[in-house]
Amino acid sequence: MEIRAFLRSSGLPERDLHDLPDSEKRFPDGAQYRIEIPSTEGPRCLEAVLEEARRLDVRVHRVSQGSGVFMQTDAELDAMAATAAEARVEMSLFARPNAAWGLSATARAHAGFAAVAHGQDGVVANLEDCVRAAEHGFRSVLIADVGVLAVFGEARVAGVLPAEMQAKVSVMLPAANAAAARVLERLGASTINLPTDLTLAQIAAIRAAVDVPLDVYVEAPDNVGGFVRHHEIPELIRVAAPVYVKFGLRNAPDVYPAGSHLEATTVALSRERVRRARLGLELLARSGYEPITSELGADGLALPVPAPRKER
Repeated sequence: MEIRAFLRSSGLPERDLHDLPDSEKRFPDGAQYRIEIPSTEGPRCLEAVLEEARRLDVRVHRVSQGSGVFMQTDAELDAMAATAAEARVEMSLFARPNAAWGLSATARAHAGFAAVAHGQDGVVANLEDCVRAAEHGFRSVLIADVGVLAVFGEARVAGVLPAEMQAKVSVMLPAANAAAARVLERLGASTINLPTDLTLAQIAAIRAAVDVPLDVYVEAPDNVGGFVRHHEIPELIRVAAPVYVKFGLRNAPDVYPAGSHLEATTVALSRERVRRARLGLELLARSGYEPITSELGADGLALPVPAPRKER
């Protein structure tokens, strides 16, 4: 059988969709797009994002963090869960550590290996981060390893994790084609973060193959490409819906793992990411395209469910 015909028969696009068809898929509330602010590293950064969002009239639906659950104290986790819940904003925490933070020589030789869970102890550490996040009320974690993703789904079924816990696949677990994206969806991905260098035609083909929301950087940090693609926002929303339009920051330091020694920097970067989102929304308005966005706290967002505060 000819390969393109075989792909069609298996339910996959036979090529990248250069005609850029409209996506008819939507978030559960009928919206086409939501806004995500990444690299929100701790309570002060979360407060800064929410403050700037109010000041600049940016509706931020989700924030994500990159340093890892284990890099936050119990008190910090409780504070973030409570703040995000009150604001009706999803907060997704990274399940760490990954190979690049340990003893892996391969991760230092090949950047693509850096995000994997290194050995079974790495899988355990990642899943323990997921469990700890859940215990503090979070219902969304970032996962960067295919094995961790698979076991995460099994842990939900077994009751080790809450059934409503969402797995947000990291940009470090690349789904650069429709076939790869479909595998991640079948393994239990709730949303899929695409590589930052995909064309609209390639993204359209992925959208045709999967139903889960896509997370797409329209400005990418330098360590994942440094691309600034704000002018593609209208077309991106049209072809990729439901999509999280994600505002990273070019010309910014890599702060992972963050901490109090970098707090002034990470807070400033968080504020600027929200400003970038304001730029993107104004560009979208000037385009004349008026896609539907979600309200805060909309159906499908993995909002924190803060546990009662404990004396420590």
